Amino acid sequence: MKTSLPYVILIAAAICMVNELPLDAQTTDSGAALSANNLMPVPAHLEARTGSLNLDTSFSVCTNLPKDARLQDGVRRFLTTMGTATDLTIELHTDCSASHATLQIDVRSAGQVVQSEDEDESYSVDVETDGMHLNAASTVGALRGMETLLQLIQPLSGRWVIPAVHIDDEPRFRWRGFMLDVSRHFQSVGEIKRTLDGMAAVKMNVFHWHLTDDQGFRVESKRYPRLTSMGSNGEFYTQEQIREIVAYARARGIRVLPEFDMPGHSNSWFVGYPKLATRKGVYSVAPGIKIANAAMDPTLESTYGFIDSFISEMTTLFPDRYIHIGGDETDGTDWRANPRVAAFMKSHNMKDAKDLQAYFNVRIQKILAHHNRRMMGWDEILHSDLPKTVMVQTWRGPQYIAESVAAGHTAIFSAKNAYYLDHMVTAEEMYLNDPIPADAKLTDEQNKLVLGGEVCMWGEQVNERTVDSRTWPRTAAVAERLWSPQNVRNVGDMYRRLNQESIRLEALGLTHITMEEAGLRELASSQDDSSLKVFASVTQPVDLYRRNRLEHPTNLMPFNSLVDSINPDPPQRYRFVQTVKSFLATKSNSYEMILQREFSEWSTASANLHEQAKTIPALAAESQRFDELSTLGSIGEQAIGFINSGKPAPADWVKSSEGKVAQIGARKSLIDFVVLDALNSMVVATSQEAR
Repeated sequence: MKTSLPYVILIAAAICMVNELPLDAQTTDSGAALSANNLMPVPAHLEARTGSLNLDTSFSVCTNLPKDARLQDGVRRFLTTMGTATDLTIELHTDCSASHATLQIDVRSAGQVVQSEDEDESYSVDVETDGMHLNAASTVGALRGMETLLQLIQPLSGRWVIPAVHIDDEPRFRWRGFMLDVSRHFQSVGEIKRTLDGMAAVKMNVFHWHLTDDQGFRVESKRYPRLTSMGSNGEFYTQEQIREIVAYARARGIRVLPEFDMPGHSNSWFVGYPKLATRKGVYSVAPGIKIANAAMDPTLESTYGFIDSFISEMTTLFPDRYIHIGGDETDGTDWRANPRVAAFMKSHNMKDAKDLQAYFNVRIQKILAHHNRRMMGWDEILHSDLPKTVMVQTWRGPQYIAESVAAGHTAIFSAKNAYYLDHMVTAEEMYLNDPIPADAKLTDEQNKLVLGGEVCMWGEQVNERTVDSRTWPRTAAVAERLWSPQNVRNVGDMYRRLNQESIRLEALGLTHITMEEAGLRELASSQDDSSLKVFASVTQPVDLYRRNRLEHPTNLMPFNSLVDSINPDPPQRYRFVQTVKSFLATKSNSYEMILQREFSEWSTASANLHEQAKTIPALAAESQRFDELSTLGSIGEQAIGFINSGKPAPADWVKSSEGKVAQIGARKSLIDFVVLDALNSMVVATSQEAR
């Protein structure tokens, strides 16, 4: 836990920047305004009332379930975080009969013994000037309500308060997940725990743990010890650590869903147990991140015997009702090359690898059902033979949601161009992608089969140092999409609240802000890093595929270059876009001054970075990008001049400037500018007569 002073300073400074309610059709106002409504996710219903509750050392809590250890632990965390946020020393008082408690928590049920997607997470909150009441259907609902109360804390006239409100809240979707790939790059127990803390803060409820892939087998099996002794390069979670993380997640109302990839993405299985593989030979865990063609042999009964025994052991570690089998990107190369497998397919009237994989999936589903588990897999598992009890995780596009539910399967949404964090899409794009789009042509019954979605953090191009900056705060935007009503879609207000939530997440122990800043400082060596910060404010990393083509990274790389130290969605991007729009619409001097200052900073930073790149090897690779920053600043300054002149700019200048912007956008680099479209709109505006 970080010290309280930075949290207080950051929260107070952030709150001073805002003074409006969410622009949300579900929100009502009874005449009293919240001084700063930063709730994220937006509740289903929020009503602001008159007055506020002062927070001081007399604060106390009582619950109607004092013997529910999970609820009591949640209350203790709540009070600790509240004390950190307000710099107050708050003692825990849980005996409701002894005195009047400031916060009374009433919970109807401790909840399910093994949390599932059917857990009732609803809650209501009433804050008055003399106390608060939190009512929840289950302990999990109470945990969600306490997170809301923490978000409501704000400064007022030199004291900390919670504004008087009434909230009725429940999630829109039952499945709000985050997937972390630890096979490509191992993440420590500490990283997992801080990720779970972040998930709890934004009310996510499924931690999808991608534990095996070609690059590493990360879960200890005592029945098959060579899975980790030979297939993990020494980096794996012991069974004790697995149980520790599962318990840590449950304490926060989060399920842990394990993924064991099969029949493809399974190279790490074969290092210690090559008899599982279709292609016989010697296997090794390679440093590359390329997907291997190796696949399990689905024709041998010994394969299913091994998996049955393995799954039996894993159910003692993972109590969740679902086990994810992967099932994606199995191209059938090894199957087609094996005469015995080819003969098996022919004798079973199988046309292609899809039919053989469907046979494998049905066998695995029966094994899982025998162990009281439900099967889940990526959308390549879809097949007419697939039992309806299997859940489908769709990643190749929204059409697979429709295809899955039309076939009678439950499904969750993880489209790669929407919810894949390594594709570097903006929080805005992620936020506006809905598991059930407004124009989706699904029946009411099919809509019910869409349980929600998951945001995915694949591990090919991250390590423990950089993963938070790739995960947060964008994941919070998806968390709101999955929790809040569908009509909560105001992007500007989302970014306003996301900036505040980002600070809160950092205060919980996440490192997305500090590690980005640390990376830029290190790249600047002993020199001033202010120019690098200007450059980082208008750039973003390229997506996974482009970086793979340009750099061919491996999992042995340190990932400490400039591209690893810049934000996938820098806050300045949205602000710049909106400032340009406002300037073009109003020609206001205030917007002009903001843009002039911005363009001047670009030019100054470019000159400084060009000089720094001459002496700092880590910056030399991006010298051309630094020069282009000056070019863009010059175009912006000239565009303002032409727009203010009231006369169209010369046609050759417009053509030349558009060409320069397009050329900069098309250049092959690990880093992209995020201001090009907005800047180009200014160039286009110069060719038009002033109003």
